[in-house]
Amino acid sequence: MMQMTGSQILIECLKEQGVDTVFGYPGGAILNVYDELYRHRGEIRHVLTSHEQGASHAADGYARATGSVGVCLATSGPGATNLVTGIATAYMDSVPLVAITCNVGVSLLGKDSFQEVDIAGITMPITKHNFIVKDVHRLADTLRRAFAIAKSGRPGPVLVDIPKDVTAATAAFENRPLTPLPKKKEKISQESLEKAARMIRASKRPYIFVGGGAVISGAAEELATFAGLVDAPVCDSLMGKGAFDGDDPAYSGMLGMHGTKASNFGVSRCDLLIAIGTRFSDRVIGNPKAFARDAKILHIDIDPAEINKNIVVNADVIGDVREVLMALNRLLEPCEHTDWKREVEEAKERFPLTYDRSELSGPYLVEKICEKTKGDAIIVTEVGQHQMWAAQYYRFHRPRQFLTSGGLGTMGYGLGAAIGAQIGCPDKQVINIAGDGCFRMNMNEIATAVREHLPLIEVIVDNRVLGMVRQWQDLFYGKRYSQTILSDNIDYVKLAEAMGATAYAASTKEEFDVALDAALAAKGPVLIDAHINSDFKVWPMVAPGKSISQAFDKKDLDEGFEIK
Repeated sequence: MMQMTGSQILIECLKEQGVDTVFGYPGGAILNVYDELYRHRGEIRHVLTSHEQGASHAADGYARATGSVGVCLATSGPGATNLVTGIATAYMDSVPLVAITCNVGVSLLGKDSFQEVDIAGITMPITKHNFIVKDVHRLADTLRRAFAIAKSGRPGPVLVDIPKDVTAATAAFENRPLTPLPKKKEKISQESLEKAARMIRASKRPYIFVGGGAVISGAAEELATFAGLVDAPVCDSLMGKGAFDGDDPAYSGMLGMHGTKASNFGVSRCDLLIAIGTRFSDRVIGNPKAFARDAKILHIDIDPAEINKNIVVNADVIGDVREVLMALNRLLEPCEHTDWKREVEEAKERFPLTYDRSELSGPYLVEKICEKTKGDAIIVTEVGQHQMWAAQYYRFHRPRQFLTSGGLGTMGYGLGAAIGAQIGCPDKQVINIAGDGCFRMNMNEIATAVREHLPLIEVIVDNRVLGMVRQWQDLFYGKRYSQTILSDNIDYVKLAEAMGATAYAASTKEEFDVALDAALAAKGPVLIDAHINSDFKVWPMVAPGKSISQAFDKKDLDEGFEIK
């Protein structure tokens, strides 16, 4: 065993865990750690973001894109609190992340010392677990446990807070090979599997609904086999994008508030809804009393807390989605539901996603990005109309291809996450699709992308309003556009160029096509400011409190559809 300082132990534990990149911002309380990082700069890459929130989002994007644990660092006080939104974002979407903060010395804790904050207390509701390490002898084991917790079971963020004097104190350290956290090996109930199989065999109109749990578990191959055996149409949630191939004939689109009519109407007509790795978000189910009212519901999920939480189900199978699907695939013989699948296919043809193709719009630019990247890019988004257009019009073929803040709905998430994704997947084209309102929140991270020479593309869907909120004001608040008009006339091209990026403006489809071609050929970060009409809306839509079977679009409104 060697005697090491707490900072040295921290770096050695990161190396043990296979961490090659961390995102952060230094400060007084964490100086010892940064000094040690300096000595290991050839082994661990540190990405200096423009803001600690950018660091937490970058660690999140790295984790979502790679499947590995993302790591971010921050100093005490405001440095630590600036991580909170990113930690909460990761918590809501089950992202494995370890946030390491340093606090004031142990003797100064609880005394309102300079830049002191109880970050463990603050983050308790938004982490899987958190620690404050007051004894250097416990540091290594705590860090190892933090990583194990973050990635085991249902993943999530873990915070480790280390007082400054602990980073300077010494303890014996012995390097250990990476070992997973000992976990309760809970066998999947054979009884529940057999009940599920019986329900599937008895069904005449089954529908498969896929959520983020299928992405997290890496169950794409097993899901494709399962869908083939059941012979059922497949829809997904925002977080489930890519778990099932968006070009597969069985795929009917997203479910929920801005889901396709085919999926919303189909789920409302099915007699068995097989929900896989989803938590039945309110944005998906609409009015819970009317959701899939004619169907029995079979829920497959790793987290027993999700069963009967938002929707009461008829049966469940608790376990890792991939393992459950493997077991079910062994139990099932091929089913045949030709008439039912034809009915859903006809609904897809009758209710396609449509938009005005006469001018530049959000749907157009997403379709063009999909065409030019051959559906192979990693797409990141902020939150709002552009997020829904990206989910609707980009065809995702694999898991971890669509990174977005689904649960928390975090504006300002995308650019930092795109930085993390591009660093984690340097061989992939990463494109962040943002609204102009979202871009304002963390646009300083363009400087980070420039400093790191990242070939990511930032596309601003610039409608000069807070689009999604304005859409609600238009439809449900009598067109009273309270504080949603962004009339500042900011030149985002000049802003990006001032930070060292290449930038283009586009007001027509032709201008956007030229700018996108140039951006895809560039070797550094590129921003495209795409100006669209502020009145464009996301269709279809389900009004708040209504059943998903009451999805409507502009044509319905023009024909007298009543939404109130």
